[in-house]
Amino acid sequence: SFIVVSLLVIHFFSDLFRISIGGNYVGDMTLSQLVESQSKDYAWLLKLLVNCFGYSCVFVPGYLIYKYVQRSNYLERGNKTFLHTAVNMCITGNSSYEPVDVTQAEKERVPIKRTSSQEAVQLFWCFGGLMVSYLTWGVLQEKIMTQHYYNFSGESAKFKDSQFLVFANRLLAFIVALSYMQWQPAPGRHRAPLYKYSFASFSNIMSAWFQYEALKFVNFPTQVLAKSCKIIPVMLMGKIMSKAKYESYEYLTALLISLGMIFFMSGSAENSKASGVTTLTGIFLLSMYMVFDSFTANWQGSLFKSYGMSSLQMMCGVNLFSSIFTGASLSMQGGFMDSLAFATEHPKFVFDMVVLSICSAVGQLFIYHTIDVFGPVVFTIIMTLRQAAAIMLSCFIYQHSISVLGIFGVLIVFVAIFLRVYCNQRLRAKRKRAEANKPKIAV
Repeated sequence: SFIVVSLLVIHFFSDLFRISIGGNYVGDMTLSQLVESQSKDYAWLLKLLVNCFGYSCVFVPGYLIYKYVQRSNYLERGNKTFLHTAVNMCITGNSSYEPVDVTQAEKERVPIKRTSSQEAVQLFWCFGGLMVSYLTWGVLQEKIMTQHYYNFSGESAKFKDSQFLVFANRLLAFIVALSYMQWQPAPGRHRAPLYKYSFASFSNIMSAWFQYEALKFVNFPTQVLAKSCKIIPVMLMGKIMSKAKYESYEYLTALLISLGMIFFMSGSAENSKASGVTTLTGIFLLSMYMVFDSFTANWQGSLFKSYGMSSLQMMCGVNLFSSIFTGASLSMQGGFMDSLAFATEHPKFVFDMVVLSICSAVGQLFIYHTIDVFGPVVFTIIMTLRQAAAIMLSCFIYQHSISVLGIFGVLIVFVAIFLRVYCNQRLRAKRKRAEANKPKIAV
């Protein structure tokens, strides 16, 4: 009953919000269309409120269910029904109905021992997979959001709802991960409560939204600069969330990578063409993007360490909630049916969207695998280099030139990466020697 009441309240406030924005001229306009018709200066804030309100359609009932289960001791009852099992998986995450006492040995995943050459091959595989999938994804994303699509009558139109693209990408990724797990089940039992994936899903959705909105207030090089420098907030977030400890060389190489990327972007021809308008709103949006993106990587890393799930399980859980969040928000705003209508009228858009979603799904496989094997810092370094590769690809295709300062920035980045790998290998070798030289206690 509490859930039904909460949904009715959400529906009531949705209509109230729609009327307050549109006044007496609402007509047949959806909430999404009403927000788009507002002034650019504060439309982003309205979009943020509307999106969060849509996500509350999932959070509020979920929170009420969680509280009800805790207070009523629902899981301690003996009914082994489908609903009972589903609630148990969402809240406790283990197959039995009694809480599982996870020992420290179970929490710590046994790392796979690899030689230096095997680790180099693994790193190259992750690097290449992320580069190819997300460079293709970026090209198609720009094409979908900027190109006119023609329907069967020859009329052209642009697709504007980026949240629908996020929904399509996450839904296909969820289906791919779930299908693969059914074909090749992961070893061991999945212990993580499903609700813990919702935090990573929410932060991932929010970071993507802030990234799109920031482009309306800052130029493209400014946004890329922010992305390239996010290695520092990722390390800071790691210290705050996971109490992670980093070596001095990791801080130094992070600073060098960010500095090199600044030189590269400042020396690219794109900067001279971009407008110099950089508002406080844009800086705020970029800051929020980096905060949410850093939280996502570190939260996923924490889940890997705590529950030892596989990359596919992480992908499946995160995309499940991402699909639910974006689907609920699109349904509430009225943009869901509009996007489907656009897709049925423009077949070329459907092809681009499917390829885009496939690239996103494959890219997410590499994301989770990279974070699982190498951690969030290495993943962020690879994605930072992907930003530079995107600019270099643009320079190659469209014959843009890079100044001496830009070339110098590229050299700094690769020197910093080489220094990081070298110091990491030296530190590992030093620790192995220290372990081998420990005096053995005779029993």
